[in-house]
Amino acid sequence: MARTRTRTRTRARRRPRMYAAGALASAGALLAVTGCGAADMTKQASPYANAQGSKTVTLSVQSWVGAQANVAVATYLLEHELGYRVDTVQIDEVPAWDALSQGRVDAILEDWGHPDQEKRYVDDKKTITSGGELGVTGHIGWFVPTYFAKQHPDVTDWRNLDTYADQLRTPESGGKGQLLDGSPSYVTNDKALVDNLGLDYQVVFAGSEAAQITQIKQFAKEKKPFLSYWYKPQWLFQKVPMTEVELPAYKEGCDADPKKVACAYPHTPLRKFLNADFEKKGGGAAELLKNFAWTTGQQNEVALMIADQKLSPEAAAAKWAAANKATWEKWLPKK
Repeated sequence: MARTRTRTRTRARRRPRMYAAGALASAGALLAVTGCGAADMTKQASPYANAQGSKTVTLSVQSWVGAQANVAVATYLLEHELGYRVDTVQIDEVPAWDALSQGRVDAILEDWGHPDQEKRYVDDKKTITSGGELGVTGHIGWFVPTYFAKQHPDVTDWRNLDTYADQLRTPESGGKGQLLDGSPSYVTNDKALVDNLGLDYQVVFAGSEAAQITQIKQFAKEKKPFLSYWYKPQWLFQKVPMTEVELPAYKEGCDADPKKVACAYPHTPLRKFLNADFEKKGGGAAELLKNFAWTTGQQNEVALMIADQKLSPEAAAAKWAAANKATWEKWLPKK
């Protein structure tokens, strides 16, 4: 999904040597980088990796736990295998591109598709370069709990959603059915979809991935029906089984005009991006990050440890690395 799951999302840590205590750290404790300033800094060289031999890398960590899992494992390997110090900064998805171009961060490890930013910085300014695919395919959709879909199989066709609007009404949805979204900063077409499909629903933002998860878990505990914007990969499916609602089929270009979108979200191979100077001068750190590619199952394994089992990101990464040496050894730079 192109989501600015900023897809949020929850939890950056400032280093050296200390993660935020919880998987869902308060946004107030995080350093926000806006990419705004009086001077044009897009030509600024990355000041981090191998700068005068400092061996320091700065990674952008998005606020959703899957992205945190990527950064946790990359950080663990950069520090313990290559001897780098890693700083992490949580930034919303679009501002993260500005920060990457300016050299304020060296890499984004999970991008859900921002073609405008890619054209501006990769094609035109050439201040950012592709770091390859992450190995995980992302998909946004509308989901209902599987227990509700089993009771009402036709709810999985968008054309029948209005039949259930009354059951999905909440105090926040203003007399309409509720479509629960996460953060307003995520990439979402939901307001346009509701309008263009003529649905009797109101988009209600939980505020963050963490708040959305809390709400979904509460609905599931009480066996209440709900309709929610959600995405794969995401560990919550293992705790709250959900079934996707079939929206009008996605076709290339059907989402080109955000105001006229009336189709499903695409399936998006998630990609990595590096600051162009860092890619050239980042040595082993840049090589490892370009080589970093794992499966949806592997990402979910680490994300589940962080978000559900409440391990610190560092502890989750260490546990995963100890059991998966054959996987990450292939990412290390060739000697």
